[in-house]
Amino acid sequence: MPLIASSSAHLLVIDVQERLAPALTAASSLLARVKLLVAAAREVGVPVTVTEQYPAGLGRTVADVAAALPPDAPIIEKMAFSAFAAIKDRMAVLAASGRPELIVCGAEAHVCVLQTVIEARDHGVSVILAADAVSSRRRIDEDIALRRMAEAGATLATTEMIVFEWLREAGTPSFKALAPAIKALGNC
Repeated sequence: MPLIASSSAHLLVIDVQERLAPALTAASSLLARVKLLVAAAREVGVPVTVTEQYPAGLGRTVADVAAALPPDAPIIEKMAFSAFAAIKDRMAVLAASGRPELIVCGAEAHVCVLQTVIEARDHGVSVILAADAVSSRRRIDEDIALRRMAEAGATLATTEMIVFEWLREAGTPSFKALAPAIKALGNC
């Protein structure tokens, strides 16, 4: 498997919402990793798409994550657990422009993330799952979901793997801009 290239990637942030996030296992760690992925995507020019499951009930995207988004990142409301139908047109446009890889993070691992990943894989989409940037309310749901997604063909990676593969080298302006957030992950 080749390294993850920023030039072929698209980041999908699934349902990191105000009323859901506090109930997730290791919520502060999840939010730090999602924010780093969003900041890195913005820094290296990776398009970002965000979904919100039933925002009237679960609230909007967590403010810190929303504030880090690139200005052109669409926030797509949905009712279906899988985000695939809601984002497939955007994915098709991005794939046609040379961005066939979908990097996925968010919540809940065993519901919306799992259904999106499996449906994307069923449609031949290359999926890379930021395994430490997904969460559920119960650890067992998260663990089993990660296994199922890997068995469905998603590639598992960590937030740092993805970010360092996008960056490729130290000493660049992008590396220097992201280094404080990368170092802060050690405390999560």
